[in-house]
Amino acid sequence: MKDTPKKGWLSRLSEGLSRSSKQMTEQVVATFVKEPLSEAALEGLEEHLLESDLGPAATDRIVARFRDLRFGKVSEREVKEALAEAVAAELVSHEARYEPLNGPRPFVTLFVGVNGSGKTTTLGKIAADLTGQGAKVMIVACDTFRAAAREQLKVWAERAGATFESRRDGADPAGLAFDAYTRAKAEDFDVVLIDTAGRLQNKSALMDELLKIVRVLKKIDPDAPHETLLVLDATVGRNALAQEQIFGRTAYVSGLVMTKLDGTARGGVLVPVAQASDAPIKLIGVGEGIDDLQHFDARAFSRSLVGLED
Repeated sequence: MKDTPKKGWLSRLSEGLSRSSKQMTEQVVATFVKEPLSEAALEGLEEHLLESDLGPAATDRIVARFRDLRFGKVSEREVKEALAEAVAAELVSHEARYEPLNGPRPFVTLFVGVNGSGKTTTLGKIAADLTGQGAKVMIVACDTFRAAAREQLKVWAERAGATFESRRDGADPAGLAFDAYTRAKAEDFDVVLIDTAGRLQNKSALMDELLKIVRVLKKIDPDAPHETLLVLDATVGRNALAQEQIFGRTAYVSGLVMTKLDGTARGGVLVPVAQASDAPIKLIGVGEGIDDLQHFDARAFSRSLVGLED
């Protein structure tokens, strides 16, 4: 993803996270501004952090950090600054960048995640961003069981000016992936973006299908896919943790994408998901626009999460 002017993105990020910010900070700020630090105030902080889905481990560390600050009566700004620093400390080691134009050609990215997570839209936004930078992009619709998913991807491909590869209903996804990658190498594509099925009704069948796609890609290049992005929907709250556990290890996920952060009051769920995963967070989304999907920045996210835009 190319970098967007910082002020514009931070403004959208703050706006997108406003529901989470209100949930997390309103009562916390009120408590700490009214009276000096006390055990009652710390208990209130713990309660509100848990309600924001930060998880018990991160909550315990943040409360301990506040206890060590030992400040007296403070301003609203000071409380938010301290909370932002504490959240950022939980996340900074879990941030990384998705940079497909800095890798091998063609750079193959596999998108995994449950249906409805925002996977197809995320792929489309990335395609539009890359073609906007002059890249030659191929989109591959390997969810051959859902015609609606293929149609949605086709629309994104047309909008982005990307090449689109698909097959008939029920076709072998691995065979399609192999043929598409072979063509991409022969025709000097820069990036190949592969959508996959997200049905969880039969987890073993889903994982077998994903692993088969990976195996056939490796027949062409042992390092492929060069990136496997797991797309998670923030609005499902802590269910995102379960999804990470289903896909994370079996599908060899190398990066996380958290979408729909603007649709939930519990954006703090990004913290326990990041800490539970072996893969870093690479992208976050806070809206429907193409520019509303950006590189994950732990400090910017944390400050927006507590209502600090700058």
